[in-house]
Amino acid sequence: MIKRLMDITGALIGLAIFGLPMILIALWIKRDSKGGVFFVQERLGRDIVPYKMYKFRTMVENAEQMGTGLFSYDDDDRITRVGHFLRMTSLDELPQFFNILNGSMALVGPRPPVTYELGDIADFTPEMKRRFRMKPGVTGLAQVSGRNELDWPQKIVFDNRYIDLFARWGVLIDLRIILQTIWVVVSRKSTIEKRKQEHS
Repeated sequence: MIKRLMDITGALIGLAIFGLPMILIALWIKRDSKGGVFFVQERLGRDIVPYKMYKFRTMVENAEQMGTGLFSYDDDDRITRVGHFLRMTSLDELPQFFNILNGSMALVGPRPPVTYELGDIADFTPEMKRRFRMKPGVTGLAQVSGRNELDWPQKIVFDNRYIDLFARWGVLIDLRIILQTIWVVVSRKSTIEKRKQEHS
């Protein structure tokens, strides 16, 4: 209950602070390239249940049906001019405040994979399944420990470590990760990787 209250409070504060910038970003995206303002993608959430995650669109329309599909890379020509800036500053993540308010995400938690990214759910190992015990987060231990430099096996290790840390420290570990996230965003660490999802 404390975690949920912190999530709602954080999301409302975030929307209050970034509400006007979000409107300006939306107008900038519409002016810069053809397509919608938001990128909506099905991800696997708590208990491996799919949900729709929101981000600002950073690539051309229907980018997943072009080139390398789900994966993008440095200097990918599918990334728009606005998209480069949004990714570098992590501002493309702001619409996930709405995911937090509707209860599908938390401020801190395991990062949600695309529904088909990790293979067949029936083949998930116990370690893979365990990371879905908590709601996915806008940020998480993996994001502040390497972000896009980590592959999925490494991310799963950090995600399960977060679950153990939360069981011991509760929202105190969330507060620490949020502070670390601010530093990672400000320092612009690991914003691009060689094979990166449209919205990782």
